[in-house]
Amino acid sequence: METNKEQKPSLILIGNGMAGIRTLEALLKLTPDKYAITVIGEERLGNYNRIMLSPVLAGEEKVKNIILNDDDWYQSHNIQFHKGDPAVKIDRAKRTVTLKSGTELPYQRLLLATGARPFRIPVAGNDLKNILTFRDVKDVNQMIELSKQKKHALVVGGGLLGLEAANGLKAQGMEVTVAHSSDTLLNRQLDATAGQLLERTLKGKGIQFIMNARTSSFSGNTQGEVCRVHFKDGRHLDTDMVVLATGITPNIELAQSCGLQCDKGIVVGDDMQTYDPSIYAVGECVQHRGALFGLVAPLFDQAEVCANHLAEMGIGRYIPKSQATKLKITGINAFSAGNYLGDENSEQITYHDHAQGHYKKLVIEGHHLIGTVLYGDTQDGPWLFDLIQNHSDIDAIRDQLIFGKDFCLDLSKDESEVTAAA
Repeated sequence: METNKEQKPSLILIGNGMAGIRTLEALLKLTPDKYAITVIGEERLGNYNRIMLSPVLAGEEKVKNIILNDDDWYQSHNIQFHKGDPAVKIDRAKRTVTLKSGTELPYQRLLLATGARPFRIPVAGNDLKNILTFRDVKDVNQMIELSKQKKHALVVGGGLLGLEAANGLKAQGMEVTVAHSSDTLLNRQLDATAGQLLERTLKGKGIQFIMNARTSSFSGNTQGEVCRVHFKDGRHLDTDMVVLATGITPNIELAQSCGLQCDKGIVVGDDMQTYDPSIYAVGECVQHRGALFGLVAPLFDQAEVCANHLAEMGIGRYIPKSQATKLKITGINAFSAGNYLGDENSEQITYHDHAQGHYKKLVIEGHHLIGTVLYGDTQDGPWLFDLIQNHSDIDAIRDQLIFGKDFCLDLSKDESEVTAAA
């Protein structure tokens, strides 16, 4: 006979984002009836695909289509869902979570997936009106609404999120400039050559750039709206709207307030457990072996490990892997993975078709591919990423590797046919 919901140990998830819900999905597959589950979400939406906010901003997708788990999903799994009512207190002694509404909920297991918030650069004027961030559905709605009223937009930050914001605002009809602190776009994901190709492509789409620009302050008009950005080298730019895409900061305040060990993030072990054995944490809020996380792939790996331990199987261990990055702008293909810059112990093979704007770079150390950058033609990205992750011996295809998977497979087939004939 099935145990009643009231008799099951209670599991509370604080945070309704992709990492936390992925953990629940994995847990429900392993043991669907182990816990009475409660989810606490700050937004008044079901779980949605945050990665797809960029296409929503660009007008290529609608919010309703990026919802991953709607209200029916929570109900069908007997999950109590408190949306729009964030947690404000954790009492570890009593094992309770208190919500903003005053509701107090008991737990036997607690999962923190509080995510991160956009970093607002600490300069004068950063609290002026029309200085926005790009993090959630509310931010996207604000940008779209403001784009109907304003003409000029400045995006601070030439990383993945900043370029996707710039592309979306351009698609909304605005004149867009990106200010980036480096001389290379996506300097944490691409090398200089690929970054320059990307800049050229985006300029062709009508987006302007101010490189090596560090923001010093913002000025406002008489209505308290941002109207000018100032840079440390004396340059300035007039604008009607600013989007800050300058990184994220883990949300650890709730964890800190209840005495959990935190550094830059909530400190967890390989089992995703905090120093309180009844509390686990996953996602952008955690710090594992000194590292913080922002990409989806490691968050999902953490989710699988955490689910394994919540199911009391006790065999999961989170081990960081090489990561791949792909730009999400229609018509632009950029991909990188692993150690794409290389070092004194590695060798590089490059291919550059200037006419088509295609660029490939392979970083090889010994018998193994350790990193790659692709621009223009990225179809071999997943295959190369597999070679990196699997630490595959590439000696047999080294000379042909730069020409792609199909060429290497054809070569292998030809060699096997010759061997068979002999």
